[in-house]
Amino acid sequence: MEFRQAWRANGFTVAAGSLLVLVVCIVGGVASVAGMANGASPALAVVTVLAVIVGVAALMMLTGLTVVSPNEAKVVQFFGRYVGSLSDSGFFAVMPLTDRRTITLRIRNFETQKLKVNDADGNPVEIAAVVVYRVVDSFKAAFAVDDYEEYVETQSEAAVRHLATSYPYDSHSEVGVSLRDGAQIAEELTEELRERTQLAGIEVIEARITHLAYAPEIAQAMLVRQQAAQVVAARKQIVEGAVGMVGLALDRLSEQGVVELDEERRAGMVSNLLVVLCGDRATQPVVNAGSLYA
Repeated sequence: MEFRQAWRANGFTVAAGSLLVLVVCIVGGVASVAGMANGASPALAVVTVLAVIVGVAALMMLTGLTVVSPNEAKVVQFFGRYVGSLSDSGFFAVMPLTDRRTITLRIRNFETQKLKVNDADGNPVEIAAVVVYRVVDSFKAAFAVDDYEEYVETQSEAAVRHLATSYPYDSHSEVGVSLRDGAQIAEELTEELRERTQLAGIEVIEARITHLAYAPEIAQAMLVRQQAAQVVAARKQIVEGAVGMVGLALDRLSEQGVVELDEERRAGMVSNLLVVLCGDRATQPVVNAGSLYA
């Protein structure tokens, strides 16, 4: 079975017609009973029976009246058999004596719990995600799974766990992908959730990581490691800049003929400049009052 539209009619027309028929049947039935009591034609008994049957049918038609709110669907069942769904908002009349289950089509979101898992490097991390979804097939949402809301939550946690074990918390290379690459990780998580929830008639609009951190037992150690990595990266950049500046200074001195330096003096100048440019603290200059070679 698959999704299909249920039979429907204008609710106002059916309600007005049923009430009118019911009133006519009541009046006709009362008049027939009164005529029979006064000794009128026995044929009035048949009219009375017909009035009762038609009146009961009118009452049954009233049981099929239902209201569908915007962004809502009604799954219609007739004694357990699926007969169709109503997706348009309004006041309708459907098959009498049916059960109507409401399925919301509004966009919904929820945040998973903070899950503690091991990343691809084996480090324990805490991770959570927010999932935005909506129902697009009311038949599958009602009958393909027991509870589509619980199903989405369970599959979301499973997808987040799988994603966390597939990538490291932080990449140690420029080309590697890590959990901290928000856009790429969100896209992959969204695609995986769409595949997992498709059979339940769910469309996942977006899924994003909202919480990502090392587990408390290793957080301090990893913080020291990250700080050390940042210090090394900063030192590397400083050294590269200093070497460039020293080379530029020597080239400019040679081009302009300011001073002629032999290899020993050039090495000394390079050493001094590197100390000045790469040092953590401000250097104290020493003024040479004698000759250059003193």
